[in-house]
Amino acid sequence: MATNSTPAPGTNSKASVNLQDMDELKKVFNRFDANGDGMISVTELGDVFEALGSSVPSEELKRVMDDLDTDHDGFINLSEFANFCRSGFDQDGGASELREAFELYDQDKNGLISATELQFVMNRLGIQCSVEESHRMIKSVDADGDGNVNFKEFEKMMTNNKPNNSTA
Repeated sequence: MATNSTPAPGTNSKASVNLQDMDELKKVFNRFDANGDGMISVTELGDVFEALGSSVPSEELKRVMDDLDTDHDGFINLSEFANFCRSGFDQDGGASELREAFELYDQDKNGLISATELQFVMNRLGIQCSVEESHRMIKSVDADGDGNVNFKEFEKMMTNNKPNNSTA
């Protein structure tokens, strides 16, 4: 699905994830790269899903690795991760992945991500986050002002389509 071969940091005209900033992207990558070797292995990818409370079959993990590992070395490097983050949620191909990502955060399956759910998932990923910080993150994408993130707001955030009322 990736159409960009190697986008330069900050020059992603069609960035799909709010990880435009290379520093932020590296922080997320490093959370997946548990042993710090600069590559995400299939085991590390599986560990992230387990930390989120999702048991992913090994054949599904292999499929994800095959999709992301464009140089076919058996690992996801930072460049491959960045390409995925910047183009991984295109219109048709990323819809199910986007829904699955949303559902990982929507712990009570009510169709909304609350600040408590966001904090819980972030902490399970090893990212220390207070409820107050979670509220701030949610407020930045909460278009309807209900204090939660619904799927439409999540999709807008992940595809980097900022709402018109954004004044930052």
